[in-house]
Amino acid sequence: MIGIPLIVPNKFQMKEFTKSPAILIVDDETDIRFLLSNIVKQKNVQTVFASTLSEVDNIIEDKGEFACIFLDNYLPDGLGVNYIRRIKKRCPKAKVVMITAHDNQTDREKASQEGADYFIGKPFSRELILNTLERFAV
Repeated sequence: MIGIPLIVPNKFQMKEFTKSPAILIVDDETDIRFLLSNIVKQKNVQTVFASTLSEVDNIIEDKGEFACIFLDNYLPDGLGVNYIRRIKKRCPKAKVVMITAHDNQTDREKASQEGADYFIGKPFSRELILNTLERFAV
């Protein structure tokens, strides 16, 4: 299963994971989730998708720790930036990367204050994503 994008609709599929590193991609845009997944599969890691913050809760409850979490800011059920502390509390080893089309200094500062490890504005490049993963040794 390594490197294969996986949409996780239920707890049963979560139990099938191996112990290799996993990355959680949280974005309400399907195209962005698949684009990020295709980029990170070059690092031989599993990817898990969520499109809402409530899905993140369910996934973290089942899967546990992630090496990295790409977190969009504007999601249907809230702002990702307001969820960073909750993620960090439940996944303390995970590196949280805010990724948003609304790239401004205020949002960058807020993400940093909330505990984000890195901030990427959309559009992003393949190289930027891979360099970010290397920065965090994923």
